Amino acid sequence: MFTGIVETIGTVSTLEKQDDTSSGGGGTSLTISGAEEILSDAQLGDSISINGTCLTITEFEKSSFKVGVSPETLRRTNLGSLNQHSRVNLERAVSASTRMGGHFVQGHVDTIASVVSVTPDGNALTFRLRPRDEGVLRFIVEKGYVTLDGASLTVTQVKDDAGWFEVMLIAYTQERVVMAAKKPGEDVNVEVDMVGKYVEKSVAGYFAGVQGQEMPMLEKLVSRILSEKGIKSG
Repeated sequence: MFTGIVETIGTVSTLEKQDDTSSGGGGTSLTISGAEEILSDAQLGDSISINGTCLTITEFEKSSFKVGVSPETLRRTNLGSLNQHSRVNLERAVSASTRMGGHFVQGHVDTIASVVSVTPDGNALTFRLRPRDEGVLRFIVEKGYVTLDGASLTVTQVKDDAGWFEVMLIAYTQERVVMAAKKPGEDVNVEVDMVGKYVEKSVAGYFAGVQGQEMPMLEKLVSRILSEKGIKSG
């Protein structure tokens, strides 16, 4: 679990398409350098967010670490398009003392989105993005949260029928996330707010009304409220 508050920006120092070492696992591996700030308390097996993707540290030194990247992760995220010297957002998993400054982020990328346009607005930048899977737009709402390359951002506008949404990066954020340097045509990882997924599933379960299944939680709650108001539910 992460917060979406990027701790530092690292650099891809090595990208091995076939890493047969024990830490590479016989597949693709990434070595990230410039990460000393977040490795002081690192342990092998720790989870770490790279551009919003939850990965496992398989090897580390004072200022660099290695992770293995599965084929599914390469297909679903923008990590497959990284090159040597690419910059990436980094965040450690939350601890008991972590302040929840962003929102609950799993590090499970839902889809990628292409940058449609970047428009200056004073000292801020407005990014318009088109998700590859437009189905995620039902979980993206104006003034709600969305995670882009691991950064928790506020949605400023959504156009479901046009297939895009917008976020704004203030000057402070521009200096601390990789997205600020992205141009139209480049991709970002997208993770929608998990609360929306749970709500959809709960509501779908309620309306499905599967025969013989225990009364859904939502229906129990509605019945209780009606009962307290002296209204008979039917």
